Amino acid sequence: MFYMNHNLDTSLIRTFVAVADSGSMTAAAHHLHLTQGAVSQQVKRLEDLLGCPLFSRDRRQLRLTASGERLFGKAKRLLGLNDEIWADMTVSTVTGRVRLGVPYDLVGTILSPVLKAYTEAWPQVDVSLVCASSPDLATALAKGEVDLAVIEEPLGPSAGECLAIEKLVWVGARAGVAHEKRPLPISMVTDTCAFRPLVLHALDARGIAWRTLFENGNIEATRATVRTDLAVTAWLASTVPSDLDILEPDAALPDLPSFAINLHLPRSGASAATLEFARFIRAGLLRQRNAA
Repeated sequence: MFYMNHNLDTSLIRTFVAVADSGSMTAAAHHLHLTQGAVSQQVKRLEDLLGCPLFSRDRRQLRLTASGERLFGKAKRLLGLNDEIWADMTVSTVTGRVRLGVPYDLVGTILSPVLKAYTEAWPQVDVSLVCASSPDLATALAKGEVDLAVIEEPLGPSAGECLAIEKLVWVGARAGVAHEKRPLPISMVTDTCAFRPLVLHALDARGIAWRTLFENGNIEATRATVRTDLAVTAWLASTVPSDLDILEPDAALPDLPSFAINLHLPRSGASAATLEFARFIRAGLLRQRNAA
């Protein structure tokens, strides 16, 4: 008996998974570096190929239909196998040196498992970490002082690849009162922190007086000033230590925006070790999102 071969387009599958993971065409477009229209068209093409709707829409986000739920798990396994085959067949022994630029708050949280996995997979690569604020890392990449960088940026157009979107939150001591003080004492890791302008703008817009308590590039000292209730700070939700509290926006504190965690590579000349590191970072953050 003759069976017709039907081949799935992995680019359509990747778009479907991005939309399903984020629940939003806009967020998926940002992640995939596509327009929202292109994402919508690719989802429609996949639905036409499979002959069933994959998403339903409510007021706030897209939701998977029963058919979409059936496809989702298999689609992720398909992409994982695709990426594994590609890596196995195209990546030879990786050697050399990689200088990775990382913001202070991401080193010991989001990126720690990725760094461990990469150094175990490629022990012959000499890995160097450059910790700095996101604006300073962007400058270092442009100057060739780092080979790739993970950069926190406000949502919007970016030259980088969006790995995740995180809510910026207020952080304070357990049962602390620093958030009630005026002027509001704020501890920031550095005066070039990417969060600083938006945090101060949010306070100014609400007419809340503030003063900076600490800004000298030491995240442990920042954490200590918050833990001892000397000040509050603003961090991405996933990076908040378990011994500190996320403070809800209310009359005392304004709401804060979300930020993109973007991967930036040089425009040309990236080494095999650098490209392989970028692959590990993408895969590592995807696993963390799926586990959340």
